[in-house]
Amino acid sequence: MSAPTEVPHKGLITASLMLATIMQVLDTTIANVALPAMRADLGASSDTINWVLTSYIVAAAIATPLTGWFSERYGRKEVFIASIIGFVAASMLCGIAWSLETMVLFRLAQGVFGAAIVPLSQTFLLDINPREKHGQAMAIWGAGIMVGPIIGPTLGGYLTDTINWRWVFYINVPLGAVALLGCAAYLPHMARRIRRFDFIGFAALAIGVGALQLMLDRGGEVDWFNAAEIWIELGIALSGFWVFVIWILGTEHPFLEPGMFKDRNFVTGLVFIFVIGIILLSSLALLPPMLSGIFQYPIITTGVVMAPRGMGTMITMIAAGKLLRVVDARKLVVTGLLLTAWSLYIMTGFGPQMDSTLIVVSGFVQGLGLGLVFVPLSTVAFATLDPQYRGDATALFSLVRNIGSSIGISIVTLLLTRNTQINHTELVANISLLDPEFAARMSGQLGGLMQSLTLTRGEGAFWSVINQSVNAQAAMISYVDDFKAMMWVTLCAIPLALFLRKPTARPAD
Repeated sequence: MSAPTEVPHKGLITASLMLATIMQVLDTTIANVALPAMRADLGASSDTINWVLTSYIVAAAIATPLTGWFSERYGRKEVFIASIIGFVAASMLCGIAWSLETMVLFRLAQGVFGAAIVPLSQTFLLDINPREKHGQAMAIWGAGIMVGPIIGPTLGGYLTDTINWRWVFYINVPLGAVALLGCAAYLPHMARRIRRFDFIGFAALAIGVGALQLMLDRGGEVDWFNAAEIWIELGIALSGFWVFVIWILGTEHPFLEPGMFKDRNFVTGLVFIFVIGIILLSSLALLPPMLSGIFQYPIITTGVVMAPRGMGTMITMIAAGKLLRVVDARKLVVTGLLLTAWSLYIMTGFGPQMDSTLIVVSGFVQGLGLGLVFVPLSTVAFATLDPQYRGDATALFSLVRNIGSSIGISIVTLLLTRNTQINHTELVANISLLDPEFAARMSGQLGGLMQSLTLTRGEGAFWSVINQSVNAQAAMISYVDDFKAMMWVTLCAIPLALFLRKPTARPAD
C-alpha cells in the first residue's frame, strides 16, 4: 500500500478528489431548504418529508465502516470510481423521483454509494503525499469537508428559488462527471489485500450506528425519551456497540483491526474529533433558522452573511498546513479552540434588533478557529498510524465525526426548543396591565400602537404583534443560551490537546 515517492499528476488527482468530496458533503445540507417544495410535488406530509434527510444520513452511517474492507478487497481506485458513478446515478434518480417512497429509496442508494467518498479521498491524499506534506494535504481535504456544509443551504435555496428543487440533485451530475474523468485517468492503483469479511462484526456495528442515527434524527419529532421509539432505538444502539466491541476483541479476523487502537494519537484523535463534531458543527445548524426566523433574512442573504465563516476557515486551513512544519500541532489546536470560544462569546451578545455586523465578525472568527483545529487534528491523528490501517481508520474517523455532529445538533436543537417554551412562558407572565412596567409602556409607545391597530384591524391585531415580539425574544434568549453552553464546552475541550503527542517516528510508507 505504500505510495511512490513522486506521484504523477498530483495536482489533477487532488482536484478530482476534492471535487468528488465537495459533491458528497454538499448533499448533507443542500437538500434541507428544498424540503417544502419537495413536499408539495411528492405529496408528503410535514412529518414524512423528513425521511428524505433521515434515509440519507442513516444509509451513509451504516455504509461508512465498509469502506476499508471494500477498498482492500477490490482496490481503492475501483471502489472510489464505483462510488462516484453510483452516487451520480442515485442523484439523477432523486431528481426524477415521482413519490416520497421512490425519493427515500433513491436517497438510501445515494447514502450507500456516497459513504466511501470522504474517507477514501482522505486516504488517497495521505497516500500520494510524503509525510512532510500531510499537513498541506489535510488542509485541502479539510477545506472541502468544512466549507461544503456552509454553502450547501445557500446553493440549495438558490437552485430551488430560481430553477427547481430537482436541480439540488441534478447539480451532482456535471460535478461527478468531471471528478470521475479525473479519478479514472490519474488515480494510482494500490495493492489489494485478501481479507475475510466479518459479517457478525459488521452487522453489530451497522445495527448500533443505524439505530443511533435514527434515534438522533427522530428524537425531535417524537419528543425524545417521552416516546417508546427512542428507548427502543437507544437499547438497540447500545446492544449493537456492546456486541461489536466484545466480538472484535475475541475473533480471529475482526471487521475492524484492533491494532489501530494501539496508536495513541489515533485514539486521541477519534475522541477529539467526536468532541469537535459536537461543539463546532452545531452552530452551523443553529444559525440559518435563527437568521431566517428572527431576522427575517431571505436564503440568499443568509448565505452572504455566513460566507465570512467559510473564508475564515479557508484562510487558517491553508495557513495551518504550512505552520505544522514549524509549530507544535497542539498549540495550533489550542489556539483554534480559544478562537472558537471567543466567537461563541461574541454570539452571546446577539439581539433581535441588531444589524449583521456581529454575525459576520463572529462567523469569521469561528471560521479561523475551525481551520486551526481541524487540519492539525486530521494530520496528527494519522501521523504515527501504520499505513496498512488507513482504509479502516479514515472510515472510522469520518464516522465518529458525523456521529459527534449528529449528537451535537440534536442536543442544541432540544435545548433550543425547550428553552424557547420556558422563556416564552416567563415573558408572557410579565405582560399584564397589573405589571407597573408594562402599564407604563402601555401609556406611552405601546398605547399608541394599540390604538392604531385597534382602529384599523381590531384589538386582536395588537396582541398578535405583541405575541410575535415575545416569540422572537424567547427564541433569541434560547439561541444565546445555546451559544453560551457551547462556549463552555469548547473551553472544557482544550485539555484534550495535552493527550496528543508530537509525532517522532512512524513505520515507513
